[in-house]
Amino acid sequence: MQIAPMNFSKIINSSYILVHFLFWIGVWFFYVYFFSYNSTDANFVTWFSAFLLPVTMITTYFVVYFLIPKYLLLKKYALFALYSVYTIVMSTWLILLTIFTSLLFLSNLKIENMPPMSRNYIFVLILVFLVVLLVSFVYLLNHNFQTESKNKELQNKILSTQLQLKDQELQYLKKQIHPHFLFNTLNTIYGFALKQSINTPDIILKLSNLLDYILYQINKPKVSLKEEIMHLKEYIDLEQIRFQDTLKVNFLTENIDVEKMIPPMLLIPFVENAFKHGNLIDGFLLVDIKIQITKDSLLFNIKNTVKRDNEPDKKPGIGLANIKKRLDLIYPEKYDLKIKTEKNWYFVDLIIENLNDD
Repeated sequence: MQIAPMNFSKIINSSYILVHFLFWIGVWFFYVYFFSYNSTDANFVTWFSAFLLPVTMITTYFVVYFLIPKYLLLKKYALFALYSVYTIVMSTWLILLTIFTSLLFLSNLKIENMPPMSRNYIFVLILVFLVVLLVSFVYLLNHNFQTESKNKELQNKILSTQLQLKDQELQYLKKQIHPHFLFNTLNTIYGFALKQSINTPDIILKLSNLLDYILYQINKPKVSLKEEIMHLKEYIDLEQIRFQDTLKVNFLTENIDVEKMIPPMLLIPFVENAFKHGNLIDGFLLVDIKIQITKDSLLFNIKNTVKRDNEPDKKPGIGLANIKKRLDLIYPEKYDLKIKTEKNWYFVDLIIENLNDD
């Protein structure tokens, strides 16, 4: 009976009382109209309708506020049917009592003085339960509407919570990428500073640009693909300085336009992984990178030389693990990532479909 407090609070509400009062006044006029058919006894019709109104109200409120919420809405159909039969029997007895009372006090036991419709028990029963069914129907419609509204509100809250959790996870993954990326670059600067290399200022300048990207642009949901490529090249330049003549990079881009957007720092971890886990073969670290746009899909391919006894997929590193999680969150079921090692080459092939669909 958890519904009872809610119904009681409605009943004591003034606007709720007013609506019900006006409705039952309308029902009284409804009875007066029908019972006046083929009758000129306005006094009998008025009082008979007034006597019948409490019977209708009791039956209606019992069905709407007890039978429906306690049994029908809880899918206790057998009990609902059983108590509905009891309700019909009790209503029948009350209607018969109303007819007899009207016959006794309004027509002095002269049945021929009663309006034709008032002494037709079947007609009176139909009118009463017509009102009961109408109110029950409106109650069920309102209940379904409120239930659907609450479900939508709950779904929206759940969706909002999921989006917040997704955003928090993305921010967490981004923060994990930053220290790893900076650690490698700062090590390079430290090494050149010890040697007092003339390339140190150039390295610091390139790092400054990258810091601006990863500390400020990273908070944006998406950046231009061209901007990501530009910082990829700056990162490669830093690694070129570190590896000097032992690094050979082939970087190819095709059909890149400013309208294509991707999450910031999406591709850099793959390149970082190539330098971190790559190995010199015959005196050189070879890295081949290809980025192209086909229709609205991004194709990213990178491969680097690696020794068979030092395969990077055995220790994928934090950057590569995080990028997989980011792809799952940002492009669920819209990307294909393949990583493999063949002979002395480590391959990463990434395809993102419908790149700019939001």
